Amino acid sequence: MWAKPKHRPACVYCNETAVRIKATYLRTVKHTRVGDRLMVLHLRVPKYHCKQCNRFFRHRFPGIRPRYRATESYRLEVFEAHEGGVSQKRLTRTHRIGSATVERWYQSYVRRRVSELSGRSCPQVLGIDEHFFTRKRGYATTLVDLKNHKVFDVVLGRSEPSLRSYLKRLPGKENVRVIVMDLSETYRRIAQQYFPNAMIVADRFHVVRLVNQHFLKLWQQHDPEGRKNRGLLSLMRRHHWKLSAVQKERLHQYLAQSPTLQALYFAKQQLNGFLGMKSLKRKRARRMLPQFLALIAQFEQSPARALAATLKSWLEPIVRMWRFTKSNGITEGFHTKMEMISRRAYGFRNFENYRLRVLALCGWDGVMHRT
Repeated sequence: MWAKPKHRPACVYCNETAVRIKATYLRTVKHTRVGDRLMVLHLRVPKYHCKQCNRFFRHRFPGIRPRYRATESYRLEVFEAHEGGVSQKRLTRTHRIGSATVERWYQSYVRRRVSELSGRSCPQVLGIDEHFFTRKRGYATTLVDLKNHKVFDVVLGRSEPSLRSYLKRLPGKENVRVIVMDLSETYRRIAQQYFPNAMIVADRFHVVRLVNQHFLKLWQQHDPEGRKNRGLLSLMRRHHWKLSAVQKERLHQYLAQSPTLQALYFAKQQLNGFLGMKSLKRKRARRMLPQFLALIAQFEQSPARALAATLKSWLEPIVRMWRFTKSNGITEGFHTKMEMISRRAYGFRNFENYRLRVLALCGWDGVMHRT
């Protein structure tokens, strides 16, 4: 397609309309694909001279950046195709560009979108968790907006000294109202120090898993041989109210042989019943709290004293689970997606490249708006 401008623009420097054409040159840019054919624009581009400021400039076309050999719509088409899973090798055949160009265009759109996300303030409901990055660089901390189901940021490190510089300059820390985390003492100190207006809520999955782990250790101490039975292990791990009548009968026959283990099992089931409650109103939560504290006191007088000590140290975050429905399940789901991103790239050496890719895929809707 051949085209040329019909009107002379105003000077880009002084906005004066008295301009003259100094010269004309041919510019060729790729535009889009129509069917299986590539549309190429051949533009006759004038070079103007402003009589007012005595400066030169070339004609600028909307949607085509200076010195670029492809339009913005074409670059966006390549980005979306590569993001959708089309390999660089196939794009070199269908769009007539090199694989390095595909990678360069993809990275430019990723950086542009991440730069738009960089000015965000902290969300009101924040999820904090760690995930493994590399053996050389260690672990990274994930910050997730649990209200909008988006990754807010990824920071290298999981200790307070490694996160200190980032947290000090983090904008909008005072806007955070709820922080959901696992039973990590490090993250609790970080939340108390850098998010003064936030309430800490324990993640329900990690609390229930902690209870089950303590119970399995006690079972190992009481009956090492029974602990090796895979069928009994499956019954012990599951909630009692989810078992069938046959499964309950089999489990009760086994527990009747050890009264201590039977008492610990039903106490564990009662504790999991408390931990599974959510969306409680304030009055009901106040009525349930004395019963919960009495159950913890029973654990203090039993072999599960270590579990009782942990529950008491995290009492307020655990009780807040009754009032809030948000959990770090969203964060764990993003960790699975991050692992797939890393596998697709055959691993990352540079953490900043990894962070950009995670924010591009998990921090927004994946649709680039045309400019």
